[in-house]
Amino acid sequence: MLTLKKVLARNKVFLILVVSMAFARSAIADWYEVPSGSMYPTLMIGDRIFSNRVAYDVKLPFTDIILKHIADPQRGDVVTFSSPKDGVRLVKRLIAVPGDVVEMRGERLFINNVAADYVLATGDVASQLVPDTAGRQLVLNENLLGQKHPIIVLPEYPAARSFGPIKVPAGEYMMLGDNRDNSEDSRYIGFVRRELLTGQVERVLFSLDSAKYYLPRLSRFGAAIL
Repeated sequence: MLTLKKVLARNKVFLILVVSMAFARSAIADWYEVPSGSMYPTLMIGDRIFSNRVAYDVKLPFTDIILKHIADPQRGDVVTFSSPKDGVRLVKRLIAVPGDVVEMRGERLFINNVAADYVLATGDVASQLVPDTAGRQLVLNENLLGQKHPIIVLPEYPAARSFGPIKVPAGEYMMLGDNRDNSEDSRYIGFVRRELLTGQVERVLFSLDSAKYYLPRLSRFGAAIL
């Protein structure tokens, strides 16, 4: 009869590997599948993304306790974090840092009284539309305070297109989805405390298109995040 000690001895290498992987995902780097369209056109459903967990802070593994600051999150970063509403892991665009005054007027974003500029996007990103979404989709490049990235707006979709002005509190950040009219972000879940940030998304590892029998989107393999 096998004892627990014998089982552990026979599977020592496997158990060490499992523990090491869990530790690495908790403390160093993690990877996720993008399950929703809230970050189109930047991230697509089926993307597998890499999140650098030590981009901003070193944390005690398996906790939100910060041991050491590495760098401050910046406007325009794409980040993963635990929702302050229910703890669910989310990925969004970091729009505003502590002390910023943020406002949105009919879809136009303002930070510290500076208005964003918008132009129609061109190239491949302009064709990365949200699947199974009725009505018009406009892919725009949003340019604000030196940060430029693509967003999608859905003119016929009910959304929170105006708010503020509101000041971001110390130690907290404001998040918005790049799919600006269909994203559960800081407009609904509030600001995100620094300790809830779990990493910066730096690139897409690989991508599978579920609408096409999970065929790989080869052009997205290793793609950097804008």
